[in-house]
Amino acid sequence: MKNVAVIGAGTMGNGIAHTFAQNGYQVQLIDIAEASLLKGLQTIKNNLDRMLAKEKITEADKEATLANISTHTDMKNGVKNADLVVEAATENETLKLKIFKDLDEFCASETILATNTSSISITKIATAVSNPSRVIGMHFMNPVPIMKLVEVIKGYNTSEEVLTSIFKLSEAIGKVPVEVNDYPGFVANRILMPMINEAIETLYNGVAGVYEIDTVMKLGMAHPMGPLQLADFIGLDVCLSILNVMYDGFKNPKYAPCPLLVNMVMAGKLGVKSGEGFYDYSENKKAEVLAKQFKK
Repeated sequence: MKNVAVIGAGTMGNGIAHTFAQNGYQVQLIDIAEASLLKGLQTIKNNLDRMLAKEKITEADKEATLANISTHTDMKNGVKNADLVVEAATENETLKLKIFKDLDEFCASETILATNTSSISITKIATAVSNPSRVIGMHFMNPVPIMKLVEVIKGYNTSEEVLTSIFKLSEAIGKVPVEVNDYPGFVANRILMPMINEAIETLYNGVAGVYEIDTVMKLGMAHPMGPLQLADFIGLDVCLSILNVMYDGFKNPKYAPCPLLVNMVMAGKLGVKSGEGFYDYSENKKAEVLAKQFKK
């Protein structure tokens, strides 16, 4: 496999495209919005510049990586020569099912169809295609060019050949693949999201403030980032979506989203992407704690 199409130019999509392109793969980055493609490419350029400044890559490496990426707003044209498609669109089941239905029509029969979903059933997504054996989960971690883990999720009908191919491919791009079974939240989010939700509950119940909760987890548990700051970076809307998937899948109240999280998402306070979440990310504040907002 040397030709990879990536659907979605957002945080995960442009990171996946960057990683494949830097490892010599031809990448077609696809998004319905031209503005999103331009923003995604600029993010890739900025990340490459940071790597160049740290002498992790050369100027030739940077130019070769960018030369390996082409952009498309038309999915049919973007995926026509792909050996692998990695879907990294919004975490919305209806949208993903529609994308995979289209991929089933647009792609060659031997093309492997992967999804970067962080919680939605691979088996369910595979129902949208005529041959579900070629559908698999590739859950990358953010930031993709840096984080080593790829959760490889085998759906009920995913073939062993596809699983083996994705393991080899993940290793070829410098990642560490880990096989995970297809249950809500897989492994990473089944463990991570209840912790983030509990941190929000702790704040909601007035046990401690944002700074205090994050500091306890960083200094006491050796986490590189506190759970509330991490939630901001993931996106509070994404956290809410994942918790809802797990709550619906397990019918267990321990996965029920905290009311504070629900209210913040409804208010548009989504974290870094909106400029404000548990911290203020505006230029003059630089991630200042928004303690005043969090009263029960």
